[in-house]
Amino acid sequence: MAKATSVDAPDRQGRPKQKLRRGALTPELIVDESMRLLDEAGVAGFSLPELGRALGADPTAVYRHFRSKDDLVLAIADRLIEEATDGFAASACWVLTISDLARRLRRVYLAHPAAASLSSLRTTQRPAEIQAVEWIVAAIREAGFEDDEAALMYRVVSDFSLFWAGSEATFRSLDVALQEADTGAWNRTYRSVDPEQYPNIWSVRDELPRVSVDAIFERMLDVFATGMLARAPKGCPCPAGAHQQPRSARDS
Repeated sequence: MAKATSVDAPDRQGRPKQKLRRGALTPELIVDESMRLLDEAGVAGFSLPELGRALGADPTAVYRHFRSKDDLVLAIADRLIEEATDGFAASACWVLTISDLARRLRRVYLAHPAAASLSSLRTTQRPAEIQAVEWIVAAIREAGFEDDEAALMYRVVSDFSLFWAGSEATFRSLDVALQEADTGAWNRTYRSVDPEQYPNIWSVRDELPRVSVDAIFERMLDVFATGMLARAPKGCPCPAGAHQQPRSARDS
């Protein structure tokens, strides 16, 4: 879906550069500006007064299109799913379909961490989410899961994707100093443990700081897919090892 063109951003005093034309406010434009605010100012900077200034409209005008701020959050959540599934086509292999959707969601969440941290655990009940559910359930049924087991496996797949990508996005939405303090701990704290008290940590002290978040995600996705294949009533048409990305991509 084409996105509406955003109005000019507010000036440094928080005043809009131009007023919105009467009738120009649309749900798409409101979501556009909400996403921009979240990208630029984080969750703490996202409020209806700030949104009104960004739109060049009275904040109460938002309620003509959304029942509440929470209703707007659900629309933001669906926009993220819409971006993630833009151009998606199901694969002939159900494992690749599920893996592709998980990677797509993660990429979009990491591109919009504040929006994702605000909305990743919500059920939008909107078109993009409903279509994504349809794709995942279809893949699970192709694997031979039926009835209650298919419903359970759907929740397992979707919750794995949403929780994993959402937790990464939440971390990335933290203050940069906090992120650096946490990631730096692998060099500061874990490389200087007492080797007699913590011999196992000591044995991998140099390797721990080198583990990338991309490598972690890809290994978890591999373990997840392997587990699904082991439980699935039907296999997939791919040769062994076909679902893994090249090592250079996993460990980048």
